[in-house]
Amino acid sequence: MTYFENPTHVKETWHLVNAEGKTLGRLAARVASILRGKHRPTFTPNVDMGDHVVIVNAEKVHLTGDKMDTKLYRRHTGYPGGLKTASAAHLFRKDPTLLLTKAIKGMLPKNPLGNGMARKLRVYVGSDHPHQAQHPEPISL
Repeated sequence: MTYFENPTHVKETWHLVNAEGKTLGRLAARVASILRGKHRPTFTPNVDMGDHVVIVNAEKVHLTGDKMDTKLYRRHTGYPGGLKTASAAHLFRKDPTLLLTKAIKGMLPKNPLGNGMARKLRVYVGSDHPHQAQHPEPISL
C-alpha cells in the first residue's frame, strides 16, 4: 500500500547549518534534500514537505580545485548579444551568499512547488541570524 502525506499534516522544523569549511556542492546537495523533504520517511514528491534551513558563515564555504576562477555563471538579458558572464570569484566578492543560493536553488524542482521550497532557505554572512525565535536546531552535514 502506498502512503501519501497530507499537506496540512506536515510539521515544519528549522535547521541551522554552519557552512564554515564545507565544500559548496556537497553542502548544497544536502541542504536541497532537506528543503525538498527527502530526509523524512513519509516523503511525497508532489507535496512541499521540506523544512526551513538557515545557513550561517556563507563566506567561509570553499570550492575545490581552481573552480573559484574557472567556474562561470551565465545569464542572458533577452536582447541580441546579451549574454552576461561572471566568474565564481566575482560573484563571491559581490555577495558571498549568491554562490550558495544559486547552487541550492539549481538542485530544486523548476516549478511552483520548487519555488515554495526555495523560499524556506535563508543564507547569511557571519554567524548572526535573525531567526533565534524559531529555535533552529543545529545539524552537521
